[in-house]
Amino acid sequence: MVHAEVELLRRHGHDVVLYQRDNRELESMGAVEALAHTLWSVRTWHEVGRLMAFFHPHLIHAHNTFPLVSASLYWVAARAGVPVVQTLHNFRLLCVQAMFLHGNRVCEDCLGRLPWRGIARRCYRNSAVQSSALTAMLCLHRSLGTYRSKVTRYIALNEFCRRKFIAGGLPAARITVKPNFVDIPPPPDAPRHGGLFVGRLSPEKGIDTLLAALDELPGMSLELIGTGPEQAKVKAHPGVRTPGWLDSAAVYERMRQASYLVLPSLWYENFPRTVVEAFAHGLPVIASRLGAMAELIEHGRTGLLFEPGSAQDLARHLAWAEAFPKKMRAMGQNARAEYEAKYTPEKNYERLMEIYENAMAETRTGVAA
Repeated sequence: MVHAEVELLRRHGHDVVLYQRDNRELESMGAVEALAHTLWSVRTWHEVGRLMAFFHPHLIHAHNTFPLVSASLYWVAARAGVPVVQTLHNFRLLCVQAMFLHGNRVCEDCLGRLPWRGIARRCYRNSAVQSSALTAMLCLHRSLGTYRSKVTRYIALNEFCRRKFIAGGLPAARITVKPNFVDIPPPPDAPRHGGLFVGRLSPEKGIDTLLAALDELPGMSLELIGTGPEQAKVKAHPGVRTPGWLDSAAVYERMRQASYLVLPSLWYENFPRTVVEAFAHGLPVIASRLGAMAELIEHGRTGLLFEPGSAQDLARHLAWAEAFPKKMRAMGQNARAEYEAKYTPEKNYERLMEIYENAMAETRTGVAA
């Protein structure tokens, strides 16, 4: 999404400088140095300061500051009087694990509280040390008021996530909603067949639920595209075809051929890009009735929703989708209309400019626009 937004802005005549750091830098750092960068990166402070002095930006749009960019970005921008817009791609500011997930179940134990449980449970990479570093970062910048006062506007990807961030303590007046987008032409009117999963093959994506649902549907086959820790289990299942990882062009070709996309995630999913890609390809989505997915997908109109983690309910919906291809095709047409109404580059650019202008107006006047 970073590169998509950069390209979108440049296409509309805006000058954009991209500042990024690579987490591979951590491989050459000791634990103390890595912790220092996570809490407050002096390097980011100096480098972004020099960039601003040269480029004179009207605004900084941040996507991910963890761990190496750090929250020092917000402070150096504030010192220069430059507004900051931060897109919230996950729940990192509220949850050490970033997904409100523990033991493959939704967990909100740290919502609105200090996230000390994240240390005890080793929520970040199953490491008490790394979880402690992340918790220290969150506690430090909450105490400094960084997240409440140094970010001019937050972008939540949907209303569900916005409500969670407000419950977690971020100021409601600073959080606005702008979804992700893709640029995909209308799909051809061609025959479609079968189901498709696209994503990381990992527990939180509901892979076990999907495989168990296929166990109840002998003779049915789905294509699962992706790699991850569950890959061996996926390859061994008789009801699965899996090519592994594919590039975007190959994935899009599969989306033009499939009848529906399956999204059985066990976590909230802030805004799965695959949903917008599916909608753009006229592909309805069968998803868990959970979090943002229940907001993005209208049951019976742009897809089907099933009980999270229930293989039986998913199997029932998959069987229905196979039995009524014309109704699924109609849902796919509705999905494409939903894409054109909400998720095109043009719609996204209009919303992005509105957010930018409000942020700049507040910085100029000190009053929320």
